[in-house]
Amino acid sequence: MLIVIDVGNTNTVIGALQGERIVHRWRISTLSRTTDEFGMLMLQLFEHVGLAPGQVAGAAVSCVVPSLLFNIEKACRRYLSVDAMVVGRGIRTGMRVRTDNPREVGADRIVNAVAALERHEGPLVIVDFGTATTFDCVSIDGDYVGGAIAPGFRISADALFERTAQLPRVEVERPERAIGTNTVASMQSGLFWGYVGLVDGLARRCKEELAARSGKEARCLATGGLAHLIGGACDEVDEVDADLTLQGLRLLWSLNRRRR
Repeated sequence: MLIVIDVGNTNTVIGALQGERIVHRWRISTLSRTTDEFGMLMLQLFEHVGLAPGQVAGAAVSCVVPSLLFNIEKACRRYLSVDAMVVGRGIRTGMRVRTDNPREVGADRIVNAVAALERHEGPLVIVDFGTATTFDCVSIDGDYVGGAIAPGFRISADALFERTAQLPRVEVERPERAIGTNTVASMQSGLFWGYVGLVDGLARRCKEELAARSGKEARCLATGGLAHLIGGACDEVDEVDADLTLQGLRLLWSLNRRRR
């Protein structure tokens, strides 16, 4: 059994994989936890589904919050008896990063690109709906060539509520119509369909630039917590795969297993 841990700014997703199959997944809030707190939380989650720590053969971690990484690694050693593979520490990815400064590219972005390329030929655009929404581009040659970063959907919603005196906080949902007949419906329309427009616009431009380089039409995949809700409404999104990051961690762990 392989445990994969994707630490984002807002949520942390933990997956248990048997081979290529994700048999269990958990989404928890990303908080500052001690080694023992994180370790005990994992044991409680495992116990709930009948998974014993002794079944764990390895762990892979992608983390965009560096301050949390030490305790997560230590918890894996102390409670699971495995040394976690951490994305970004000189590990092999099989993917060339063709950006101005490859070191500044987030670990999760490379993980997503690797997973997408394993499933489809380039060129590719991967949209990840997280705290920020990232657009990652893979060339026809399988190289990571850059992308775009936009404010996440929830950041946009929170800003609208916090920066206005009379507008309420609204639920995240897909409105039936663009024309709202009350304040809440109007806000939901503006947030949802406005964000769909943002994703479609950026994804289309990325596709066009990739196609201009290669002469081949690019495919767009969506992943992340809101991928099904928002990505499913986007014309430029060709496929939604909420587990892309977890599968990417599995691929990288397998690729680097012999070196450990």
